[in-house]
Formats: sequence, structure tokens, C-alpha cells
Amino acid sequence: MSLPEGGSLTEGDLKRPMFELAWPIIVTELLQVAYNLADTVWLGRLSTDAVAAISLAFPLIFLLISVGGGFTVAGSTLVAQYTGAKSEGSAGTVAGQTLTFITVIAVVVGVIGFFATDAMLGVLPSSEATAGQVIPLAGDYMRVFFLGLPFLFGFFVFSALMRGYGNTRAPMVVMFISVVINIVIDPVFIFGFDANPLFSMLGLEGVQASLFTATGFDGFKVAGAAYATVLSRAVATVIGIYVIFGTSAGPDVQLADFRPQFEYIKKIVDIGVPSAIEQSATALGFITLTAMVVTFKPEVVAAFGLGNRLTSLVFLPALGLGRATNTIVGQNLGAKKPERAESAVWLAAKVGASVMLVTGVLAYVFAEPVVAFFLQTGTASAAQTIDLGVEYIRIRAFEFGFIGVLQVVLGAYRGAGNTKTALGFSLFALWLGRVPIVYLLSFQFGFAETGIWLGMAVGQILGAIAATAWFTRGTWKHSVVDADATGT
Repeated sequence: MSLPEGGSLTEGDLKRPMFELAWPIIVTELLQVAYNLADTVWLGRLSTDAVAAISLAFPLIFLLISVGGGFTVAGSTLVAQYTGAKSEGSAGTVAGQTLTFITVIAVVVGVIGFFATDAMLGVLPSSEATAGQVIPLAGDYMRVFFLGLPFLFGFFVFSALMRGYGNTRAPMVVMFISVVINIVIDPVFIFGFDANPLFSMLGLEGVQASLFTATGFDGFKVAGAAYATVLSRAVATVIGIYVIFGTSAGPDVQLADFRPQFEYIKKIVDIGVPSAIEQSATALGFITLTAMVVTFKPEVVAAFGLGNRLTSLVFLPALGLGRATNTIVGQNLGAKKPERAESAVWLAAKVGASVMLVTGVLAYVFAEPVVAFFLQTGTASAAQTIDLGVEYIRIRAFEFGFIGVLQVVLGAYRGAGNTKTALGFSLFALWLGRVPIVYLLSFQFGFAETGIWLGMAVGQILGAIAATAWFTRGTWKHSVVDADATGT
């Protein structure tokens, strides 16, 4: 069984193994956000419309990829519980079944997404400026992204399975390689060799001019960011497949594990469907929010998208602790140690709340220089977007401490295989919190864009309070792994 270097997840002190498990997850999530931030940095130097385009594209993309994302949760949970039960063979079988299942889903979803891009964008209401300038660019980005969806899913599955096994460093290293590739090729695919800001930053204008003269390549603009992401993800997927099959760093997967086995597929579906619904409902919620946001001017749309990317960055400690909690709870319930699992959750919640409170203070204080860094085009539109983005970040900062607790508690539910409960509280925070509050404040009570920022924060705070109160009932303390699985 693979363990963090600090010790066992099911025996001894919890602090060091939790830290050893969590910090690579946090770094991996940081690198994950780096993909989006790299796009935002370079596209922000292209135009405000380009930033607004990916702000529209991401909720629609997330809607479709969430279908497969829910099943990665199932794979991670089952691998963790079988590993805790010391059932190495079953962990490998689950890994193989998950890889096959999600690969099929990725191909189907990618094809559907490619052909449905215009229809999905057509559902969004928009201002005249957004419809004419932003939506066509969003379509260019989405079509390329959907064609490369199997590569995106490939890394997600690899990362989830390794995390369930207790090895979080291998995904971190693979993600680092992929991000470096993306950052280097992103400006080339966006700008080509004509007026490329990367060459100007490096003082290589002469090299740039020579390359442009030789190739005439002037980039793919917004679609170029998608091409760069797909290529760098493909590299990550290939490396991940090698790690699983060519090394002993993760579950022992054999070729026979890819043959469909109903017993395991049923478990993957039972656990994965609520998670897939949760992620799809979250995506639908953000599409609904985006549909409200795009009725405002493009600067508000750009500020909303940029603010979401920056808040996703500062949420990384909470996300890392939540995913580490998923693994620790799963392994301890598999080992029949529910009280140790509960102790781990409360420890992670305290750490998460403390770290996120500090992060919230820093985000409030440094909101203006951080937002300004991503929009340096020097236009009046960019200046207005910066002002709106700063207001958004500062309001959202008040929810950060609650997010630290919410992510840990949801991770505990998922680690126990109780994904229906996680679904319920995610729906509560979004559909009974964020969506109606944003609508009421922005359109009924006259708060305009400030109502969007307030609603985003209040909904998560309500979700954190409700999920934690339910957790104290203790009804989640059971394993989904059969008692006779040990030793299979």
C-alpha cells in the first residue's frame, strides 16, 4: 500500500500524514488553475472580448465534463477504501474499470460538445455587444476544447486514482510538466509570431521577426489557447498512463482489469452518478448565473470571469484539504476505523478555516494589484473591468473561512461513499443560495453587478453552515467496501 512519507493514513498521528497527502494536492490544484490563468494573462493582452469569451465558455464546458468528473470521484473513493482494507487486487480492478468507463464517456461527450457548441451558446441571453463580439470567440474556443476532451479526462482519472491510493506526488509532477508546456506554447498558439508579447518580454524581437517572415504564422487567437491546453493535456495523459502501467507507484492494474465486471461497474455508477449530478448541477448553476451576468456590459462579464479564476486560485488550500480528507476518510472506513476518520475531518476543518481566513484578509488587501496584473491593455474598458474585479474579490473574501470548512466536510461525505449527501448540500448552496440571491439582489432590489458579487458569497456561507450541522449527526460513518473484499 502506498503511503505519504509522513506515515500511515490509518495508524498513528494524523497531522503529518495529512500534511504529506494534502500539500501535493494543493500544488497540483495550483498548477491546474495555472492553465486557466495562463489563458487569462495572454488573452487579456489580446482584448477584453477575449477574456469575456472564455468567461462564457467555461461554464458550458464544465457542464459536459462534469458527467465524467463525477465518476472520477467514485474511482478515487473505491480505490481508497479497498486500499484501506488492504485489498490491492480490488483496488487495481476498480482503477482499470474506471479508466475504461470514463474513456468511453470522454469520447461521447467530446463529440456531443463539438456539435452542440452553437446551440449551447445560443441559450445564453446577451447584450448586442456580447452577441456580436464575444460569443463567436467563445465558440471557437469550445470546439477545439471538446475535440481534446479525452486527453483532459485522461489526466483527471489518473490523478483521482493515484489520490485514492495515497500517492499525490506523482500527479503533481505530471501536472507541473504539463503546465510548463502550456505556458510556453500558449502565446505562440494565440499570437503566432506576429506581435507576440512573449518575445517582446524576453527581448527577442529579432527572432520573432525572423520566425514570422519564415512561417507567416499569426496565431489562432482565442482558439489558440484551447489548442495549447489540449496539447499539454495530451502529454500529461501519456505520462500518467505510463506511471500506472509501467511503475509500482499506484494500484496494480492488469490488462484483465479492463474487461467489464458488473460488480465494480455497479459500484462506480452508484457512487459516481450523484457526483456527476452534483457537478452537472453546479455547472448548470454557473450557466444560469452567467446567463444573468451576460445581460450586463462586457466589462462586468470579464470581471466575473476573471474574479472566478482568481477566487479558484485562493480556494486551493481548501480544495486540497477536502480531497485529502476524501482519501483519509475512505482508507480509514475501509480499515473499519470510523472514529479516526471523524478526528481527521475535524482536524482538517480547523486547519482549513484558519488558512482560508488568513487568505481572505490577504485577498482583500491586495485585490487591486492582483486584478490589474491580468488586464494591462491600457484601455478605458480594461480600467473599468479592474475596478469591478476588485469589488468582486473583496466581497468574496468574506466567505473564504466558510469555504475551508465546506470543502473538508464535502470531502468527508465523498470519502465515505455518501455522495448523495454531498450532492444535497452542493445543490443547497448553489440553487437555494447563490442563484436566487443573485437574481433578487441584482434584478429585484437594484444592486446591479454588486448583487452578483454578494450573492456568490452568501450562498456558499449558507451551504457551509448547513453541511457542517448535518455532519455532526454521524450518519456517514460506514464503508461501501464489502467486508469480504479484504484479500481478494
